Amino acid sequence: MGRIIIKTPEQIEGIRKSSRLAAETLDFAEQFVEAGVTTEFIDDKIEEFIIAHGAIPAPKGYHGFPKASCISPNNVICHGIPSKETILKDGDIVNIDVTTILNGYYGDTSRMYTVGEISDAAEKLIDTTFHCLDLGIEQVKPGNRFGNIGFVINRYAKAKGYSVVYEFCGHGVGIDFHEEPQVDHASRRNTGPKMKPGMIFTIEPMINQGRPKANVDEMDGWTARTTDNKLSAQFEHTILVTETGYEVLTDIHNEYPRT
Repeated sequence: MGRIIIKTPEQIEGIRKSSRLAAETLDFAEQFVEAGVTTEFIDDKIEEFIIAHGAIPAPKGYHGFPKASCISPNNVICHGIPSKETILKDGDIVNIDVTTILNGYYGDTSRMYTVGEISDAAEKLIDTTFHCLDLGIEQVKPGNRFGNIGFVINRYAKAKGYSVVYEFCGHGVGIDFHEEPQVDHASRRNTGPKMKPGMIFTIEPMINQGRPKANVDEMDGWTARTTDNKLSAQFEHTILVTETGYEVLTDIHNEYPRT
C-alpha cells in the first residue's frame, strides 16, 4: 500500500467545495429519473450542470470511460455506461455516481433512485445498503483501523441476507480520483492502517440480493453486473477524518452532523 495523503487545510476546503458540487449534481439529476428517459439523457444533463458550475466530470475520458457519470440500473453493480439504449421503466432502481473536479479538487458521491413503484424486495435492499453506509461512516475516527469499516458493513449485510461486493471498494480521494487507501466493504476486524485527521476517502458499499461476485462486460470493459441477474444497490459519500471523528463532505442535507 502506498502513502495515504494527509490533506492540508487549503486542500480540505477545495475538496469540500467539489464534494458539495457533486452532491448538488445528484440533487439536480433527480428530476430526470423517470420512466421513458434514457440514461444518456440524464448523463447529458449532469455534464451540463457540472460544466455550468465551473467544474468538469472526472469519469469522462478516465481510462477511456466515455461518459460524464456512471448510471447503473437494477442488476448493474457499478460503472454502468449511460446510453440511449438504456431506457428507465417503472419499478427500476438505479444508482447514479458523480465525481466532480472543481479547481483541481475531486468530490465523489452516489445514491440510489427509484422509478415509479418499486417492489418491497427492492426497497428493503436499498434501505439495507443505506444503513450499511451509515454503519461504515460511524467507524470513522482518529486511531480506528480501516478494516473496521468493512467488518461492520459485511456483518450487517449478511445478517439481513445479502452479500457484499468485494471486487470494488472505496478509496482515498481529493487530490486525485483514486488514492490510497483502499477501503474494503468486507474485511476483518482491526485490520488495515489507522485513520488520521486530514485523511479523505470514500465509503461506497455495493450490496447484492444474491451472490457477491461481479461480471464485467467484455464488450465495453466497464459495466459490472451481478452474476445471477439479481438486484444490486450502492450509496457513496466522501468523508474527512477530523480531530474528533468525521465530516461527511458530500452531505448537503445535514444527515450526518460533524463529530
